[in-house]
Amino acid sequence: MSEHRRKPSQPQGGGRAAARRGQTGPSSGRRAAPRGATGSPSDSYESGGEEERPYTGRAEARRAAQRSSGGGRRRGADATGPGGRRGGPDGPGRARASGPVKKRFIDYPRAGKSGAGRWMPSWKLVTGLFIGFCGSLVAVAGIGYAMVSVPNIADTATAQNNVYYWADGSQMVATGGETNRQIINYEQIPPAMRYAVISQENKTFETDSGVDPRGIARAFVNMAKGGQTQGGSTITQQYVKNAMLDDQSQTISRKFKEIFVAIKVGATVDKKKIMAGYLNSAYYGRGAYGIQAAARAYFNKDAEYLDPSQCAFLAAMLKGATYYDPAGATSLDAAATPEANTKRATAQWSDTLDKEVKYGHLSATERAKYKTLPKAQNPRSNTRLSGQIGYLVDLAKAYVINNTKITANQLQQGGYSIKTTFDKKKVNALEKAVEEVRKKKINPKLRPNTDTYVQFGGASVDPATGAIKAIYGGEDATKHFTNNADQTGAQVGSTFKPFVLAAAMQWGVKNPDLGSSQSQDERTVVSPKSLYSGKNRLKIKNYDHSVWTDKDGKEWLQTNDGNESYNPPSYKIDLREAMRESVNSAYVQLGMDVGLDKVEQAVLQAGILKTSLASSNFPSFSIGTSDPSAIRMAGAYATFADSGQQHDPYSVEKITSKDGTVFEHRSVVKAKEAFSSQVADNVTDVLKTVVDKGTGTAAQLTGREVAGKTGTTDGNKSAWFVGYTPQLSTSIGMYRLDDNASNKSRTFLEMYGTGGEKKIHGASFPAQIWHDYMEEALKGTKAEPFPTPEPIGKVLNDTPSPSATPSASASASSSPTLSTSPSPSLSSSPTASPTDTCGNFGWNCGNNGGTNTGTTGGATGTTSPTPTTSITNGNSRGNGNGGIFAGQNGG
Repeated sequence: MSEHRRKPSQPQGGGRAAARRGQTGPSSGRRAAPRGATGSPSDSYESGGEEERPYTGRAEARRAAQRSSGGGRRRGADATGPGGRRGGPDGPGRARASGPVKKRFIDYPRAGKSGAGRWMPSWKLVTGLFIGFCGSLVAVAGIGYAMVSVPNIADTATAQNNVYYWADGSQMVATGGETNRQIINYEQIPPAMRYAVISQENKTFETDSGVDPRGIARAFVNMAKGGQTQGGSTITQQYVKNAMLDDQSQTISRKFKEIFVAIKVGATVDKKKIMAGYLNSAYYGRGAYGIQAAARAYFNKDAEYLDPSQCAFLAAMLKGATYYDPAGATSLDAAATPEANTKRATAQWSDTLDKEVKYGHLSATERAKYKTLPKAQNPRSNTRLSGQIGYLVDLAKAYVINNTKITANQLQQGGYSIKTTFDKKKVNALEKAVEEVRKKKINPKLRPNTDTYVQFGGASVDPATGAIKAIYGGEDATKHFTNNADQTGAQVGSTFKPFVLAAAMQWGVKNPDLGSSQSQDERTVVSPKSLYSGKNRLKIKNYDHSVWTDKDGKEWLQTNDGNESYNPPSYKIDLREAMRESVNSAYVQLGMDVGLDKVEQAVLQAGILKTSLASSNFPSFSIGTSDPSAIRMAGAYATFADSGQQHDPYSVEKITSKDGTVFEHRSVVKAKEAFSSQVADNVTDVLKTVVDKGTGTAAQLTGREVAGKTGTTDGNKSAWFVGYTPQLSTSIGMYRLDDNASNKSRTFLEMYGTGGEKKIHGASFPAQIWHDYMEEALKGTKAEPFPTPEPIGKVLNDTPSPSATPSASASASSSPTLSTSPSPSLSSSPTASPTDTCGNFGWNCGNNGGTNTGTTGGATGTTSPTPTTSITNGNSRGNGNGGIFAGQNGG
């Protein structure tokens, strides 16, 4: 009603109507809202300053309080004027009377509560939400269960071929889908195989529902952390995973689908059928799918005749043959060496047999019969992979798995067309060059003690792209299963010296007057004309001229090949000549002046992998105690050939499937500047002199410029030649190694007398192979010159020595002092033959070099005011007998 028709104020305190109504002050003419109607702590009048009227009884006060918490709040919410009062068009209006509280479907925040209580959900709300959540899960699970179907394990036998192509587009080989698989019945699977898998992977298989909740939880936690989903935790789940060929992705949706299928399989499929399906579909390595193919691939027998030991072995292969096959798989992972795989397989095999005894599937007496890992046969039997083809396919497969989104399992299923970088003509030429030397020079029947176990490895890389054009992995991929082009293990000797020179020209030597941490501006860039000592058994010093000592306080005396000293009595030799003659002492000291950390950085920037490097804490690091592969050495020298641009070696150009292009290398190729062109071109210019008139003359090509370096290691256990033209970089390694998987020692053997030679050098068989191959590989291509290098750096140590006199003798001679003062003479000292070895710490590089070192005193043929100690019969990685400071690696 209007303001003119309002009733007069009621007397204070009287009647129920007064309790229901608010008190109106004399000045405002408005009805006061009850306490709580406006939401303020005390509902006082807006004007007049009068106190709120008291209630006349308890019941009246209780009803007023109820109205305050319910209707009063609502009235306050509806009011437009201050204090919860309703305003009219001409002024303040009368407040609306409160009504009954309307119930909400979800009472949250909770009505009738104040403070924290308003936000504490009621037990009804919590219970309702829980029931709703569980109901939703049941509904989703029911829908998921209804939508999936039980897979047919026989469909897994339809793997397709992968077709590999040469670089020119012609087909190399179709392989991978020849379906090395034969499904057998449950009764044909030996009980020992079933129990081996049950004991190791799923001991409750015969009674469980087929799904492991904890395993599923682990998988989702792993995905939440950003990792890949884990494999099935039960045999049933693994059976399902193998059978679901339509989707091999590792995603959350696929994992959910796999779980639903596993639940349905566990509820509807007989356990015997699940076990047979799993063992018939699993991949055991060596291209073998299923237990029958695996029995043939490893033991050349039918599955039903496998003994418990062989069954435990094959159960270990199910964990991943890449890391458990004793034959090794270094083409897929450098860590998968035969030794490491054998160790892992033995531990897993033994654990499986022990668990079979523990769970009552094998007697302790039977277990005691098996003490060593069963011997598996050679892993290759596919004649289409014979010769070099198997090595090429292995290399391409490794590249696909490690550099694309295609998983190993997807690649095994096939259906891909893979265009490689391999040049058929060059591959054949490299194989022919190696086999001709082997046929003419290596005769195990005539020289069984020196010519057995001789191996070669080689690789050829395009400097402009990094494309691998050819490799030589061994005699035959079906007989010798280690890829020597991609296998590490053989030290590379003095072929490391170019990296020392590159580091000296890129960063410079340290200033001896400053601390160890020096900026580029505080260093001195080195010119190839710089002079260093060519003295045999040179006492190696740190950059600040203090004598280097090991952790036991022993000094380092660096030997040269044949214990020769160069240019006595001053012993000064410039870095170009030192590279040409492969003088160890000069480059070891240069490495110390630059800092071995910078030498290592140069090696890595050139493209050598960190995993193949020896410790850079010892001076011998500069002369090749590391063991990179032939592929990586060819790629690193290609960095110099391309004026400092580094390209990672690669073997696959393009991959296509029925869905189109899957991968293309040109879309991901990235060249990196490892060195400035000035540095790289000067290294090339120095390496040209090695081939022109140094240790590498055997590698000279008709009408072409060649740069390269020889390398021979301590104990004559390996020999290398790595060289390049502007169009092609090639490395050739030679060593003796019995790498039969059953040979536990796998040690490198000496090559004294091999091929009828007194000693094998990088300048002998490796350089000859390199020459023969390159002549053929480059036939028909235009000869190109190397870039003309710009002058670089400062000539160090060029102060003349008053006592220096020229000498034509290359042998060590007496000197009244150990002084390495500069000499005006830069004349080279002739040697009887181009030789090179590398000095090293015994345990890093082996020994057997430098036999005249078992004395106390200065260098052989010299006197020294301060005695230094040489130690003989030191232990070494190479198992030699020379002194700890006498080991040699060289050119």
